[in-house]
Amino acid sequence: LPEEPDDTALNRLVVTSGDFGLAYLTERWAASFVSELFRNYVVCFVGYSINDPVLRYMMDALAADRMLGEATPQAWALGDCEPGQEHRKTIKWEAKGVTPILYEVPAGSHNHSALHQTLHTWADTYRDGIQGKERIVDNYALENPSDSTPQNNFVGRMLWALSDKSGLPAKRFADFNPAPSLDWLLEAFSDEHFQHSDLVRWLRRYLNDPRLIIWIAQREGPLPSQWVLKTREALHDFASLERDGKTAVLDKIRSRSPKAIPGPLMRTLWRLLLSGRVKSSGRDSDSYSDLCLVLDRWKEDLKQEGVTATLRWELREMLAPQVVLKKPFFRDNEAENIDEPTQISQLMDWELALTTDHLHLALHEIADEHWTSALPLLLEDFQQLLRDALDLLRELGEADDRKDQSYIALPAINSD
Repeated sequence: LPEEPDDTALNRLVVTSGDFGLAYLTERWAASFVSELFRNYVVCFVGYSINDPVLRYMMDALAADRMLGEATPQAWALGDCEPGQEHRKTIKWEAKGVTPILYEVPAGSHNHSALHQTLHTWADTYRDGIQGKERIVDNYALENPSDSTPQNNFVGRMLWALSDKSGLPAKRFADFNPAPSLDWLLEAFSDEHFQHSDLVRWLRRYLNDPRLIIWIAQREGPLPSQWVLKTREALHDFASLERDGKTAVLDKIRSRSPKAIPGPLMRTLWRLLLSGRVKSSGRDSDSYSDLCLVLDRWKEDLKQEGVTATLRWELREMLAPQVVLKKPFFRDNEAENIDEPTQISQLMDWELALTTDHLHLALHEIADEHWTSALPLLLEDFQQLLRDALDLLRELGEADDRKDQSYIALPAINSD
């Protein structure tokens, strides 16, 4: 409204049902305004139930546009909720195409103080800019993320703070002392929140925690090159400090980050991971049909050209041994009772596997006279692959013929 309302401004107020009909149906200026508002801005309803039929239809139309692939901003609503009714309220709002932000109101009351307090807190945080986000980090860095609740969603606040494009809140988190728990990674963070190099520096403070390497091994896709580089640097730095006898420096690091300096077994696992010898157990299994297509093409090339260097490389790549790392079956408190592990199996479960899934079955599909005649020429490649598998077992500290269990399903390498 202007400071001195005139007839034109007053006539544009929607007060009665007649005004509503003019604004939305007859003259349609309000419908056009609201439609453009939802398509170009993030809208948040405060104290509005969206029960008017016209606006409900408009929200339904926006939801239909989203289903057809149109990118429209998500609409939100600050809504009151009695204790225990969160699920029902959420469904009710989402049916209107709106994501609710619920605040608690005692049953039978009209006390909306939680909303007022929330808005004041948000305003203070936003007013303080980067410092407000860094304050969130200071307040919750040492909390257990599993203690976050819908009423006190400090995990959501932390993720919002860490996603700041400046990277300063992330740096604050990475440098926090003592080091924030790795549970933040395991329970709260997703990959998209690790875009800042400073959070990589935080993960370097847990290089002696088996849970970190298992989490990484279960990721989909290749490791970010920056992460690989920073981790290699950290491993090199720790090894140099130990070699030079810098005990005081190492003790200071341990006082702030007790699990930063990896022991011998963890260094072995990191070497394998960074060299690409750890198979991702989190990715989708290779499609058997796709593998058969690859092998069919390989078979045709073999038939036409014979055994070439390129075909050798491709076959060795598919048959290359890798190690799969898994969370151990023993409980976490059992692992903590192991003072100084002497075997990797005391840290996690592992097994050898081929780089390519389903290869044993797929190879039968290409077995013909060309494959049979090529086998003697590929003998050296197979021998090298067996040596690679044996070297991998040695690296894991398990190259012991007394532990060879392959005779259970297949003839053992060991003739005995």
